[in-house]
Amino acid sequence: MGSNFYQVSNAWVWGEEDYLGRINLLTPARVTSASKEIQSGNIVPLNLPLDVPSVPAFDREPFEHSIKVLIPGRAYDDRYNLNTQSGTQWDGYRHIAHQPTETFYNGTKAKDIEAGPEQDRNKCSIHHWAEHGIAGRGILIDYWGYAKEKGIIYDPYEHYEITFAELQACGIAQGIDIRPAAQGGDIQIGDILFIRSGFVETYYQKPEDYRREKALRPVHLGIDAGGIQWAGIKQEEAMLDWLHDCYFAAVAGDSPSFEAWPSKEKYMLHEYILALWGMPLGEMFDLEKLAKTCQEKGRWTFFVTSAPNNCVGGVASHGNALAIL
Repeated sequence: MGSNFYQVSNAWVWGEEDYLGRINLLTPARVTSASKEIQSGNIVPLNLPLDVPSVPAFDREPFEHSIKVLIPGRAYDDRYNLNTQSGTQWDGYRHIAHQPTETFYNGTKAKDIEAGPEQDRNKCSIHHWAEHGIAGRGILIDYWGYAKEKGIIYDPYEHYEITFAELQACGIAQGIDIRPAAQGGDIQIGDILFIRSGFVETYYQKPEDYRREKALRPVHLGIDAGGIQWAGIKQEEAMLDWLHDCYFAAVAGDSPSFEAWPSKEKYMLHEYILALWGMPLGEMFDLEKLAKTCQEKGRWTFFVTSAPNNCVGGVASHGNALAIL
């Protein structure tokens, strides 16, 4: 249908007071059906350590941990100082607006988010996700593994566009037809999509000075502006149509931006996924053990659960996610 179809006038189908978006697709019937994916009982955490990356990108604060002494030698607490989007994260609906209209999901505006007399901490707050929960059938597209097998070489720390055609070829190699079931494919309404593009594996392979240098690049929107860059899925009409028509309940990847960054187009996928469609978007999920486990078992679907942070007025959340096979 193309990017011009997906406008504010066509968005927000769940009602004026809805702040769940496509989480609404995770009905009891779909969650019950997804539970059948639990066959061996293998539990695979999908969260990076809270201090990874050690130097976050996009000018975000690093995680800090200290011990509070309650009774010396007998009792202790933790203190955390953190940005919820410095590591494994869900981007909430307060994170990115539809840029031309400066409108967040379901008509929420900046005045509703920022401190001030018109602030409304209820609109698009992450606590709505927490009160519902996220659980359903996950599906992994291991593009990084596929690329290595096919001799496709790229650095996840640099701009690289993964096209829909490449995702489709990767799916075929895994034995998955990534078209929606309505078109004869294997994707079911309410599935939770995960794309492995190689950031986490590369992070652990690179020296600290390389990681720091790349994370501290300035944030520019233009591809030629010399700013921060990441590999991710391509901004293209075929990708927009696929992400929309599959009716995923949520999408996530292992890269810091999910989409190729920065965008070469006049739009970001974030605008459509978050602001127009109301679809949770996860970044920097740890998909390493999951990819290995799926490969060993010869299956790429699993049960997945996530408990977003219950913070009224919150923008985002840690992933707090598990896959169970």
